[in-house]
Amino acid sequence: MLRQPLRGHRFGHDAILLAAATPAQAGEHAVELGAGVGAAGLALAYRVDGLTVTLVEIDPALTALAQDNAARNALAARVHAVCLDVAAPATAFAAAGLVPQSADHVLMNPPFNPPQNPSPHHDRRMARIASDDTLMVWLRTAARLLRPSGVVTLIWRADALTDALAALAADFGAVSILPIHPKPGIAAIRVLARATKGRGGTLSLLPGFVLADAGGKPSAAAEAVLRGGAVLPFLES
Repeated sequence: MLRQPLRGHRFGHDAILLAAATPAQAGEHAVELGAGVGAAGLALAYRVDGLTVTLVEIDPALTALAQDNAARNALAARVHAVCLDVAAPATAFAAAGLVPQSADHVLMNPPFNPPQNPSPHHDRRMARIASDDTLMVWLRTAARLLRPSGVVTLIWRADALTDALAALAADFGAVSILPIHPKPGIAAIRVLARATKGRGGTLSLLPGFVLADAGGKPSAAAEAVLRGGAVLPFLES
């Protein structure tokens, strides 16, 4: 159960898909960048008992909501929210307890829309509008936080996949891409990318994941993820 603002940016499928794509295990530490009210990080903590999660969010009001949501779901002992800009220097992260190489996983749903026809709501603009270097900045922070061979998982626009691959190449390898299709026969609208810090390897493009059938009814696989807590298929590849 999550509280979120009545207006502005609201979480949806992307957050739950991101949680389902993160291959965390008990005893590990995951950091969600740009956590908002904590939907993805809390869903991950709810699924993986024994996982500790730090939620990083720039908006103080959303940070407070995220911490309240952790308590509301009896996860406050393992989930902690901190108010930080993802672009803040390493010293600011360290002051919040996030020192370099302290995370096993970083998950993120960065702003990915170009600055055209921006929303009048400030928090919605912050959550959705990206600059040319947004993804590179976020991945640089992820690389600093991750231990060697740590894993980053992100969700991104399918039509900007080349941008994601270029940004990942600086610090990550063994990239796996899972396209997300709204319906059968419809082009992917999102991609989930998973990559390992400092590891080589070939690019893997996996079979697409379909959210709904031709009539708009959620697919059985999507229902299992969105409501049943199942992991996404590429975790088993």
